[in-house]
Amino acid sequence: MTSLTTLQSLVARGESETLELKRSTAELRRSGETLCAFLNGEGGKVLIGVAPDGRLVGQDVADITLRDIAAMLGRFEPAARVEMSRVDVGNGRQVIVLDAAPARQFAPFVFEGKPYKRVGSTTTVMTQEEYGRLLLDRNHSRHRWENQPAVRVRLEDLDREEILRTRQTAIEQRRLSAGTSMEVGDILDRLGLRIDGQVTQAAQMLYGTTFLPDYPQALLKLGRFRGTKITGDILDNKQEHLHAFAMVREAIAWLDRTLPLSARFPKGAINREDRLPVPAEALREIVINAVIHRDVSNPSSYVAIAVFDARIEIHSIGDFPTGIRAELLTQEHRSIPRNPLIAGAFHRTGAIEVWGRGTNRVLEACRAYGIAKPTFTEASGAVTVTFKAEVVAGAQDLVPDGHQVGTKLGLSRDQVQVLGLAGEPATLPELMGPSGRTNRTKFRDQVVAPLLEAGLLEMTIPDKPRSSKQQYRITEAGRAVLGTARKA
Repeated sequence: MTSLTTLQSLVARGESETLELKRSTAELRRSGETLCAFLNGEGGKVLIGVAPDGRLVGQDVADITLRDIAAMLGRFEPAARVEMSRVDVGNGRQVIVLDAAPARQFAPFVFEGKPYKRVGSTTTVMTQEEYGRLLLDRNHSRHRWENQPAVRVRLEDLDREEILRTRQTAIEQRRLSAGTSMEVGDILDRLGLRIDGQVTQAAQMLYGTTFLPDYPQALLKLGRFRGTKITGDILDNKQEHLHAFAMVREAIAWLDRTLPLSARFPKGAINREDRLPVPAEALREIVINAVIHRDVSNPSSYVAIAVFDARIEIHSIGDFPTGIRAELLTQEHRSIPRNPLIAGAFHRTGAIEVWGRGTNRVLEACRAYGIAKPTFTEASGAVTVTFKAEVVAGAQDLVPDGHQVGTKLGLSRDQVQVLGLAGEPATLPELMGPSGRTNRTKFRDQVVAPLLEAGLLEMTIPDKPRSSKQQYRITEAGRAVLGTARKA
């Protein structure tokens, strides 16, 4: 029941996405359209008996009035649950409160054959595309791809160590009972990832070890491009099929290797502080979101990270869930996971919350770091998050005339390490050591070659670049660049 005080407080706020004011039941048809919009959205209340200026004028409520309201509520399809209450406002008159709770699992609702939506304080008819998306969402919620049996996947085909790691981390986070069995099947049952003893597709995406030919959507694409366009030179290109947890780890490790470090000495400190162009926690949050919220039902789906000279883009195939728009991500908003079982497993490990605060934490981290907040866009069936930041300059920008040090350093972490190790002649394996990378050809082409081209590094056997006895040493220009990179 709504009290008079509560009613006055509601009216004082004015019409909004969740509140509509009507003077009398003469506007009952428009009230039904607005209730339909509320049912399809965030829910809301229609107050009948309130003047446009906010006065509680009320109306006489007779039996015929109640029959008219009941008839109006009967014109919803599917049947809608709308609570009705009445508030006395004096002189025997009442304000009728019609309260429609959000019911997305049953949406889209139609009133008199038409679907409605709420935009600000206005009720309007949905487009055919919007209506179709809600229908698909309703079908998806009842027959989710996640819940279907995995194709040709047995329990022993899953990553047992990763499943046990989830169990242990979830127990440490107090999101799983300490008494949970160490049997892989039992753990999956506790996570809702087996149905009637069958491994689900959610389990495959979370812990699978083999993805082709049945699950090509378990794809991570990583690329480093010179310049500002994807048509520029490709400095690094990597594509792998991985389960969700491995995908997050690989993406973060690749960014850590690829993004440049700047250095400063905080006031009063004697130790240098290395600094990425974007806060690590912000990158991690967005990468996790991209992995767990992508459209895993689409075999052409993937997660892609593209690093350019002045920005970082993280792409996830799939539209925003219904009810989420790009502009809402910078405000308080509800969590609407596209893949609740996948998101649930990550939540158990403490990697994410379930309150829709992740993007807000990203904005706070960027603000504290002193960089611009990222942008969120949805286009061509994909969501893209873009961080604007100086990343890596081309080799020609490092030393413009071949001798003088340029103002844009743009050294990656691996390149800084290489220059530091090359004070004395060192072989390629010796230079690779700290990076943890194992592919010599890629390391030579992506890390060492730009330094040679820029004149920051030189070969001890210039005429035999591929010789097994080849060693590399830093040049004077390289020492200057390295020194500048280590200054405050």
